[in-house]
Amino acid sequence: MENKKDKKIESKVIFQNANIITIVHDGQEYQLRITKANKLILTK
Repeated sequence: MENKKDKKIESKVIFQNANIITIVHDGQEYQLRITKANKLILTK
């Protein structure tokens, strides 16, 4: 059961035509990337 505070979004919406996006969380930058194998990797 999904919590009402949870949010679901398609990756293609946030990536659009990019392969890497930068997410800023609590002042820290993280890179979310799509690999050649079409997997997601989050790195600091």
